[in-house]
This record gives sequence, structure tokens and C-alpha cells, in this order.
Amino acid sequence: MKRRDFVKGTTLGAIGAGLLAPLQSLAEPSVTHLESEDVAPRSELNDDYPVHFMAVGDWGRNGADHQKHVAEQMGKWATENPNDFILSLGDNFYPKGVTSEHDPLWHYSFENIYTDFALQWDWYPILGNHDYISDPDAQVRYSKISRRWKMPARYYSKEVKINADSKLLMVFIDTCPLIPEFHASEQYGPWVKDQQPEKQLQWLDETLKNGGPDVKWKMVIGHHPIYTVGPRIKNYDTLAVRKVLAEIFERNKVDVYLSGHDHSLQHLKTPGFTQQFISGSGSEVTPVTAGIPYSKFEAAQYGFMYFSINKNRLNVKIIDYLGKNIYETNLNKA
Repeated sequence: MKRRDFVKGTTLGAIGAGLLAPLQSLAEPSVTHLESEDVAPRSELNDDYPVHFMAVGDWGRNGADHQKHVAEQMGKWATENPNDFILSLGDNFYPKGVTSEHDPLWHYSFENIYTDFALQWDWYPILGNHDYISDPDAQVRYSKISRRWKMPARYYSKEVKINADSKLLMVFIDTCPLIPEFHASEQYGPWVKDQQPEKQLQWLDETLKNGGPDVKWKMVIGHHPIYTVGPRIKNYDTLAVRKVLAEIFERNKVDVYLSGHDHSLQHLKTPGFTQQFISGSGSEVTPVTAGIPYSKFEAAQYGFMYFSINKNRLNVKIIDYLGKNIYETNLNKA
């Protein structure tokens, strides 16, 4: 067909359609057909858990090393399942944190990676050791720029209502200053020297102790694990945070300690009250050791964790970068 014939045909067709549309509207009522999956309002996503959130750590690599794959699955999961907010477990920006709240890495490693609409809810971050190489307070200041980045201080707490008579107490800590070797390090020293670890530990103890009778679950979120079956089983940082945190957790009956740092997915039940989860494979993975008695699950796999909580049950699912649920467990209390 010649171009002028095509233009003439399409023009006449458009004119005809324009004349026909008003006549059709008079002849019969307009009907819109919507299938349920086309609508899918978020209010319809429901189960018997009032609180849901995702947790991912050690992710900031400009989308490289499976960061984008994990981010895509997080978006799909949060679209298909209820989700209230996201926890970021430190080492948010590799290799050396961000230099300011205007650093381009905010775009390349965060805003341009976690783009799904379902990931636009609040993010509650903590700092990791890589975040301490540049200006860690830049991540606090970014909270005034970003709608979803919620980091009011280097350490802080948050209460989440479960129902009329119960709450989840979440305590976000800054583990880097708790490690003595960091104070002498040329990399971390400039940023940890003004921190007072004793003051933070006292605050942590008091915050957990004064939670109130309606606090049903207590969860502490920090970057460094107190136990691990990854490469850092006996590292100085693991041993240092265990020394100062384990007793506080036990004394205050902390239900869950959630961390990153080791680049794997782990569920650990060590002696004592607290159960530990490590979700440190938002990008890059490192080996794990099987057969250690206190490990209930370990995987050198990219992924994230999904928590669902009601008054008497805490459910944890571990989701890999392909969207597969590779592990699930429940913690129960009367």
C-alpha cells in the first residue's frame, strides 16, 4: 500500500470512528469489565497477621551482583503479599558508604533499584561497617530528603501496634561503636571516636526494660551478628558484639536479634532466650558452614526475609532471588 493511501485510509477510519462513537453511546449503556486480578487493591491483601515487613542487608552495589534480582523479587513479593515496611540491615552502600545526602549512590544503589510501587513504603535502616568509612550521619540526614528513608538517628526505637492490647518493640542499634578495634581503625576511627558505646548500651537496656506490659514481642536490629555460621564465626567483631549484647538480650527476654554482615541467610538458636536471624545477602554471598549445632538453617544464597507477626505467633519466611520460599519457621508464645 502506498503511503498516501495508508494516510487516507486511516484518516477516514478515524473520522468514521469519531462519528460512530456518539451514536453507539446512545444505543446501549457502556460496560466496563474488570477481573479481580486487574484491580487487586492492597486492602484486599490480608491474612491473620496484623503486621508484616521485609528485611534485607548488605545490598548497595549499584544493582550489581544480584542486587537488582533481589530487589525485583522483593517488589513482586510485596505486591502479592501484605507488607507494611522494610528493614535495611546495614552496609547500605558499598564500598565506602556515602559522602553526603546528595551522593550519586543514593540514586544508583537505592532509588533506581528498589523501584517497584510496593517498595515505596517506609524503610527503617541501620548502619554497617562499610557505611562508616564515609559520613554515616549523611544517611541520617537523607531522611529529610527522602519520603521513604526513615533514619532519625544512628540508633533509635519504634513501637508497632499489633492489636488493641499488644505491641511489637523494635530497637535499632549501631553496632560499629560497640567494637573496640573500630575506634583505633584509620577507616572507622574518625566516625566512631565521638560515639559513647556505654551510653548506647545503657539506652538499649532501659528501652527494652521499660517497654511496658503491652509489648508482646521484642526485636533488636543490628548489623553485626552475635553468632554466625558464615566466615566470621570467631572474628573479633562477632565476639565483641556478643560480649556486650548477649547478656542484655537474655536479661530483657529479647525474642529476635536480626542482623546482616555475613552475606548469607541464617536462622540460629543458640543457648538462651533469643533467636537470631541473619539476612545479609541483598547482593553478594559468602560461604556458610553446615552441621553447627546451633544452626537451624543456613544458605549461601541471595535473598531477603519476610516477617509476619500477631499476638501469639511470629512467622519468618526466607525468600531467594528467584522468588522461592526456601525456609519457613514459627515462633510461638502464649
